[in-house]
Amino acid sequence: MARGPDGKGQAQGFSLRDRLFNAGTIGDMAQEYSVLPEFDADRFQETALAGLAPLGLMQRLDWLATCIEEQLPKRFPEMAEALESAMPPPLDPMRSDNDFGRFIHAVPGILAVRHGMEAHRDRALDLLEMATQRFSMEYYLRPFLNRWPDQTLARLDRWVTHENYHVRRLVSEGTRPRLPWAANITLDPLVPLRFLDALHGDPTRYVTRSVANHMNDLTRRAPDVVVDHLSDWAKKGLQTACELDWITRHALRTAVKRGEPRALAHLGYVQDAAMDVELTLAPNPVEIGDAIKIEVTLCAAQDMPIMVDYRITFQSQTGREREKVFKLKTLKAKAGEVMTVSKSHRLKAGASTFTLHPGPHRVVVQVNGQDRATGVFQLM
Repeated sequence: MARGPDGKGQAQGFSLRDRLFNAGTIGDMAQEYSVLPEFDADRFQETALAGLAPLGLMQRLDWLATCIEEQLPKRFPEMAEALESAMPPPLDPMRSDNDFGRFIHAVPGILAVRHGMEAHRDRALDLLEMATQRFSMEYYLRPFLNRWPDQTLARLDRWVTHENYHVRRLVSEGTRPRLPWAANITLDPLVPLRFLDALHGDPTRYVTRSVANHMNDLTRRAPDVVVDHLSDWAKKGLQTACELDWITRHALRTAVKRGEPRALAHLGYVQDAAMDVELTLAPNPVEIGDAIKIEVTLCAAQDMPIMVDYRITFQSQTGREREKVFKLKTLKAKAGEVMTVSKSHRLKAGASTFTLHPGPHRVVVQVNGQDRATGVFQLM
């Protein structure tokens, strides 16, 4: 399954670019910019639609920005003022999550980078501050971090306490080390931790989700630093216990999959505890397109939280193996109690990004980050 710029899956045959940019959405843009005295809505629509079809998603954004720019003042301060005048009302401040905005409202960010970054840095950052309250500006903040790191970080220090949660989220999201679909930043990945130290206590899930994702990115480079900060956050008490627990689990999800000892210990998972683990795979062999039942029976010697994952090593056409981790179950074990957990894992045929090939496939059961049982099934 392909991934869109929002990180969500797209079914085969689905065109995100056509859903986001079409005659209807271009008509919406024309109506919004019609508030500008000299803006010719018909001319914009005709030009924009004529060049749209062959372009990819991000290319369409750039094209629409170019079509808008043709009818805006040439000097950036006046251009920024016009862009702000044409903005729709801010996103609903009563919502608390998943309010990304509409892609058509990315135009101010594109033009801020294109025309404001060099000679009008502060005015361009003002424009991003306004625009991100309509559509997240994380993609367009990153060039400023690369070109003007100190000055941009100083602006982010102010935005951490901004009254609008979309601006606060931009501080975390825009400085993530690994932001999908976005340009890389040269910033030391530990520098934004000062922002996260403040934002983890935010009352809005949209912000704390970004903080957790940011910390998860950071575990790839500095897992111990992440655990240290999570421990410090627990002591500070700036966030509710329930929300901090959610942030912590979300922030450590990749480190846990890798079996990072401190990450697992922070979540209360004992790695070297005594336990018996058995794996059953059925049917075996199994055909591509069918499902295999992965059943794990375990018995721990003490009361403890248990996290069961499994890894499958897949064959490739070149003979090179690929491994992927899947979640199975999180539960609490009682000493001496025999527990069985299972999952029907469908081996899909014709996936757009992951093609299955016949041959032996290894399954490894991972309990609290430790490999505990192994089995092999034949894929036909």
